[in-house]
Amino acid sequence: MVLSTSLHSLCIIPHTSQSKIPSIFNLLKSPLAKTHLKINPIFKPSSLSLFTQPSKLRPKTQNFRTPTIRSLFTGIVEEMGEIKQLGMADHGGFDLKIHAKTVIEDVHLGDSIAVNGTCLTVTDFDTYLGEFTVGLAPETLRKTSLSELEPGSLVNLERAIQPTGRMGGHFVQGHVDGTGEIVGKQVEGDSLWIEVKTDKNLLKYVVPKGFIAIDGTSLTVVDVFEEELCFNFMLVAYTQQKVVIPLKEIGQKVNLEVDILGKQALSISCQNLTTHHHICELPVLPLLLVIFLQ
Repeated sequence: MVLSTSLHSLCIIPHTSQSKIPSIFNLLKSPLAKTHLKINPIFKPSSLSLFTQPSKLRPKTQNFRTPTIRSLFTGIVEEMGEIKQLGMADHGGFDLKIHAKTVIEDVHLGDSIAVNGTCLTVTDFDTYLGEFTVGLAPETLRKTSLSELEPGSLVNLERAIQPTGRMGGHFVQGHVDGTGEIVGKQVEGDSLWIEVKTDKNLLKYVVPKGFIAIDGTSLTVVDVFEEELCFNFMLVAYTQQKVVIPLKEIGQKVNLEVDILGKQALSISCQNLTTHHHICELPVLPLLLVIFLQ
């Protein structure tokens, strides 16, 4: 079989149905809407409903300025954990309890663990049962694919790296830039091609052969299709067995975090182009390392 140079024909599969996995969160479309929660306790099988009222505030233009760096990840998934419980906690927030083996070996309260690429803080753990709990904010649920989780779902897990550790993937903050929708899956030999559609404001940071974190997995973009607002990537047989992406169906969401270095470089270039009418290249990588090591 001869592989098409664009691989576009390999990846397009019509979206004919919604995800079979029920969403427990009916989330807000707009981050500026007011939220009223009505929910049963976490320890009972329940669903969560969000009721919204339109906000009079004008929506702000979405931007991707890098927030303060508190933790870094590599995008190399350590293991897949299983969701045990999720829902409203006694303190009024949302809790997510996950069963794991590897990431809980040296866990401490306050540690950062990336769950499907979302940096979350450990609020409780039980090493005997092999479970840990992380807290979720309503904004996190609105902006990520964690809203589609239910008991029994598998999630990608990675502990934050230490300055002395190896960088096996690329710099990942665990700050999800947005979500994408799987619109195509195609098998080629033992490889799996996947195409994802996303917002144009996020797609501008996605470049062919560039890094991207998908559900916290460090991957390389193969091609970008600007007119369709899509990009594709390929999973080899080994990766397919280690991450949750192949388990997702067409129509389901994935968390996306674009390459922080590309995001910084484009932001700096645009600022200099506007103010000085030229593009100034700055040593972004050394600057990032200095911030992380402080």
